[in-house]
Amino acid sequence: MALQDLTPQLRTRLSRVERAVGWFVLLAIGLLVFGFAYYLRHTAERKGWFKTHVPYYTMVDSASGLRVGDPVMMMGFEVGRITEVKPQPPGDRYNVFVQFEIIEPNYGYLWTDGSLARMATADLFKRVLEVTKGTNGYATYQFHPMRRVTIEEAKNLPKLEKWQLAEDIYEGDTNRILRATKGGLSSETITRIAAVGRKDFLVFETTATRKSPTAVWNDQEGRYDFYGRTNIYWLPGDETPALTERAEKLVSQIEKALPGILDLTNKIIAVLTNTAAMTSNINALAAEVRPAASNFALISADLRAPGALGEWLLPTNLNRQLNVTLNNADTNLTALAENFSRTLDHLAGITSNLNAQVQANTNMLKEVSDAVVHADDLVQGLKRHWLLRSAFKTKTNAAPVSPKLVAPRAGELGR
Repeated sequence: MALQDLTPQLRTRLSRVERAVGWFVLLAIGLLVFGFAYYLRHTAERKGWFKTHVPYYTMVDSASGLRVGDPVMMMGFEVGRITEVKPQPPGDRYNVFVQFEIIEPNYGYLWTDGSLARMATADLFKRVLEVTKGTNGYATYQFHPMRRVTIEEAKNLPKLEKWQLAEDIYEGDTNRILRATKGGLSSETITRIAAVGRKDFLVFETTATRKSPTAVWNDQEGRYDFYGRTNIYWLPGDETPALTERAEKLVSQIEKALPGILDLTNKIIAVLTNTAAMTSNINALAAEVRPAASNFALISADLRAPGALGEWLLPTNLNRQLNVTLNNADTNLTALAENFSRTLDHLAGITSNLNAQVQANTNMLKEVSDAVVHADDLVQGLKRHWLLRSAFKTKTNAAPVSPKLVAPRAGELGR
């Protein structure tokens, strides 16, 4: 049906619907364009499309686990991407060339001293390129304009303190007198440069900064060179073998050590066999010792009571017989002591009589008198001695008589 066949009311409604659909399509296209632009901007920010990319390279022994586009890490953060991985020509001392780029501002952490390109193991078939933070030295790249000036031009530079040396100045071959990028220039600095015979030198204009690198440090020459996208900075490599290579080495070591391990297991089996035999012997010995242990336990239980050890050593009948024997021995000793006491009394009487006769008879030899006196003194001394005193006691209720003290004779004082 043609549009002219419609009524004016239907044509009005249809035109309104067409306008609404047109606005909807325009809004959808606008949202689509906005979303695509936002995605591009977000991707550009994430990949650093609007930031400066500074190239570096390193040399490794193997490209295992390294691919173009892999991230470059530093201190746990993603700071760049690997841009090229290729083998070196035959005969070169290095095997693989790896080029990567560091995104602004992370290249500020990379210095000539302390910065390395380390190959860290990520998983079984992957390695990660990780750069380390520098500790000293020079910045690997500079973004200030660099130029070479003569001594006369250097003296006429405006704002001399805003200019820096772009190279080390040496007196002779090894004595460095001025360090690059160490403070601004001065008249004294220019005079010292002229004193070592230099006609010109490289300087940085620190008042201006470029978006791209202007100079790269040359380790061999000790100066900054003009950057031309071909003379990129080399970071020394610190390579760790891939996990697969380490696993292969480990397996080979295990294969080499396996015969020794098997021999060791055989020895361990022999030791365990001997231990089992020894254990069976110990079990048999324990079975034989068990009755003795039971008897010992019974004996110790019997001896645990107070006085049990004495009863065990001296039974009741033996104790009774021992008491009877001791009583008989005491009786016999008492009778023997009494007989010995009477004998001593008789001997004392004999010696007393003999002494009296000797004193009455002055004609008797002096030696006989002395012998008798000494014998009497001996008997009296035995009666007074503490060990034999009880043997001379007499059975009487009278008080004990103190022993008579005999005064020494005149002849005995000189002895």
